[in-house]
This record gives sequence, C-alpha cells and structure tokens, in this order.
Amino acid sequence: MTKATELRDMSDEHLALSLKEAREQLFRRRIQAQTERLDSPSELRKTRRLIARIKTIQNERARAAKAAG
Repeated sequence: MTKATELRDMSDEHLALSLKEAREQLFRRRIQAQTERLDSPSELRKTRRLIARIKTIQNERARAAKAAG
C-alpha cells in the first residue's frame, strides 16, 4: 500500500497516472465483487482510500499553487 509520504514525493504526472490506475483497479474489483469472485473484500476499501489520498494531495497542490500565484 502506498503511504501518503510516498505519494507526496511523486510528481504531478506520476500522481495522475497512479490515480488512473487506482480507478481502473477499483472498477475491476467492483465487477469481481458483483460476480462474487473477490478474494478479499477489504481490497475495495483500500483502493477507495488510495484514491482519496491521491485526490487530497492533488487538491493540496492545486490550492498551494493558487495561493502562490
């Protein structure tokens, strides 16, 4: 699992790519959950939280750039 400190060290482009991958992963896991093939249901929660962490960091950076500029 990616920690917030590791996410903050990433560039904006890498964060956006990670967000895209996490969203695709969440989609696949939701499909698996509907077809009852999901091995560990906690993976849904972990993926949602990862997406939230990434979006929070992106929002922080956007607010910092707006305040600086």
